[in-house]
Amino acid sequence: MGRSGDVVNFSGYIWDVKIAESYQVGPGPNYFSGYYEDVFVDEQGYLHMRIAEHDGKWFSSEVVSQMNMGYGKYSWVVQGDLENIPENITLGLFTWDNNTFFDQANSEVDIEFSKWGVASEENTMLYSVQPVNFGPTYPERTHLIETEVGDLVGVTTHTFIWTDTLITWNSYYGDTESEDKRIGTWYFNLDNPPRVKNENGNSSAAIVIPTPGETTNARINFWLLPWISSSPTDGLEREMVIRKFSYEAAE
Repeated sequence: MGRSGDVVNFSGYIWDVKIAESYQVGPGPNYFSGYYEDVFVDEQGYLHMRIAEHDGKWFSSEVVSQMNMGYGKYSWVVQGDLENIPENITLGLFTWDNNTFFDQANSEVDIEFSKWGVASEENTMLYSVQPVNFGPTYPERTHLIETEVGDLVGVTTHTFIWTDTLITWNSYYGDTESEDKRIGTWYFNLDNPPRVKNENGNSSAAIVIPTPGETTNARINFWLLPWISSSPTDGLEREMVIRKFSYEAAE
């Protein structure tokens, strides 16, 4: 099923499958599936990621690019219903670095889809640059996109361009970046104040726009908010399909 051991080959990149089946890890924390049917690439080259139950236990899924990435353009083409979702699941398209917490708050830039526990929430697409909610909440570092009904159902394209002075996000309906199909946009620049990430008793340096590190990579995760429920609130397994990913390094 387009899977070799603990890795998948997707969109020309090798991705490690995050596996934590006997213990819970973040985000969440959750169990992360190593089952082949939960993380695989199909014959069309599309990546399938599931939130699924096995032997009475619910698993989330995540993949991590082996290639290190930094400033540049990140793009994902997603197939699925990102609008009519249970209030306790999240799809994340983002960058991360395990080794830059203290100086760059883990070098994290996000596109996320979630209702964050509010079942009545109609808008689910959020652009963020971390830290946002580690200790104090910094509302200027995140932006909820107001979309029309149906905008996030089907195939959608999501991008951000990360530079040392500006991050720009854009989303589009369909597999396109045509202006007439744009459904969301936002930017974040150096006019914003520096903020500190606080986690597990540690504090990062104050940052505005994070700098990528030597081990920064792209990640995709599909996960549960366990403080609401350890299973989807409607009790149903879920699948998201990532049709394509691309990265264009800054010149």
